[in-house]
Amino acid sequence: MGKTVLDCWLKIGEVASQSGLSVKTIRYYEEMGLLAPTTTRSDSGYRLFANEVLNRLAFIKRAQSLGLSLSEIQDILAVHDSGQLPCGAVKQHLHHKIEIIDEQIAALKLLKSELLGLLSGWQEQPSPDRIAHTICPNIQGAGNQSN
Repeated sequence: MGKTVLDCWLKIGEVASQSGLSVKTIRYYEEMGLLAPTTTRSDSGYRLFANEVLNRLAFIKRAQSLGLSLSEIQDILAVHDSGQLPCGAVKQHLHHKIEIIDEQIAALKLLKSELLGLLSGWQEQPSPDRIAHTICPNIQGAGNQSN
């Protein structure tokens, strides 16, 4: 018995099993257009996927693990789908991600410094006057109360 055209396509459950992603995630990616060139619908409306979808899903998973958003990934896949190698676009997104990480590190260092400052002046038994006007006088000092 020969293979039919439909035998070349994978059903969503097979894609989920082979990719390690949930059916719900694969549906979401397809609805976003991330899987567009590798999907079709059967006459009865079932989602069908070409084998290439597994490489595409592996790329999406790896790009997400590097901090890229689905929107950024969509831009990169658009470059790929136009027939170009998207490595330049990937590199640009990764440089931008490094800038964001540097900003986050600076913000975390500032927060750490503030927390250490609060802890260095910590009072286990603040004055009754401070207790009466705050929930926790140690973090609601005179200079940082909100009205």
